[in-house]
Amino acid sequence: MLRFLPLKLGRVYRCLKLIFIVGLFVVLLMNTHTLLASFQKNELTDRRFIHLNKCPACFGTSWCRKFMNGQVSFESWGRLRFLDVFNVKNVFFAQYGEPREGTRRIVLKRLGSNQELADIDQKICKRATGRPRCDLIQAMYKTEFARLNGDVRLLTPDVVEGWSDLVHCPSQRLLDRIVRRYAETKDSGSFLLKNLKDTERMQLLMTLAFNPEPLVLQSFPSDEGWPFAKYLGACGRVVAVNYVGEELWSFYEAPWEKRVDLAKQLLDIAEQLTNNDFDFALYLLDVSFDNFAVGPRDGKVIVVDAENVLVADKRLIKQNKPENYDVWYESRFEECDKEACLSFSKDALCSRVTVDHNYYAICQNLLSRYATWRGSTGGLLHDPPPNVGKDGHLDHLLEECVKPKARYGRFAAAKELRQYLTELSGTAR
Repeated sequence: MLRFLPLKLGRVYRCLKLIFIVGLFVVLLMNTHTLLASFQKNELTDRRFIHLNKCPACFGTSWCRKFMNGQVSFESWGRLRFLDVFNVKNVFFAQYGEPREGTRRIVLKRLGSNQELADIDQKICKRATGRPRCDLIQAMYKTEFARLNGDVRLLTPDVVEGWSDLVHCPSQRLLDRIVRRYAETKDSGSFLLKNLKDTERMQLLMTLAFNPEPLVLQSFPSDEGWPFAKYLGACGRVVAVNYVGEELWSFYEAPWEKRVDLAKQLLDIAEQLTNNDFDFALYLLDVSFDNFAVGPRDGKVIVVDAENVLVADKRLIKQNKPENYDVWYESRFEECDKEACLSFSKDALCSRVTVDHNYYAICQNLLSRYATWRGSTGGLLHDPPPNVGKDGHLDHLLEECVKPKARYGRFAAAKELRQYLTELSGTAR
């Protein structure tokens, strides 16, 4: 009887193999449309690909003519749709051509993964109808984004407060700045909301609620010296920004002199965003090596992901004088087993005039031994040369910047660290 066992097992194996093949064929048949779509090319003239068909539930239309005229084209792999599965962040590199300026490299962003964009649609539908699916365009006119249409003069804090990090604690001065500098309208320059078309107002408000990065770049533009990538325009749910350069992570193993210069620039950014002549404090709530890039020519460090930026109006804080508003606020270090994590209190950032959050974020997540990214630890200032490392001064300043032992120690350490890195940069030349 045992001699028949291999024969029976062989029949079972062949039967299972046949079932598997038939099942695979059925799955392929059911997903034929998806498979065929994956071999199509990504086209910036395809209204559905850029989600132009969803406007005004989109980020803008100022660059649509450039898209449709073929002035913007994907680079190499960006055209291949089957590779989109690896492009989780929906960031594409492209070429943009102007007759007089020639061709230059730009970055196209959908400002979210496919799932995050689908979630936007669901949230709009639920706000309008209470159901997760609906006619998106009609639904937009039933949301709070449309209720501000008509003769409403100003965008006020009570309407948008808490919608996103940008307006977690907005002031009228900030909102006027956002409306006045809104680039997705021909009538930019006025802080009066009523000067925008109904569709433009809805686009602005939707952007403010779901991903305010374009509004950060417009309100605090690189042309005025702010350390952000330059905003160019939008079409549907694709926005175009200037290409800055390679991400900061690619300089992790750069020569020591280069890393010192980059570290100094990062602390300069922390200082500029915290203390500036405009009395707006811009706090970076998401700090990682991927969120910064370095210019290939000038070596300048720029913030390339500004979705999670909280803006606090120091003038309003001084005017309202909330409890302890004039007491220096120290961010509290907390151990974390994840990459690029930070501990912070949004309410504290919104109610104190003097805050050390940006120094803390840069030191912990980018410069010090606590910085962890892609399996590597040690931060940008890892492995200093013997003449720098032996006296321990650099390690002491970095440690005090992350986990200060003295009261207000981080403020002092960040200031001294900037000076020390400036000296190191000078001796390295």
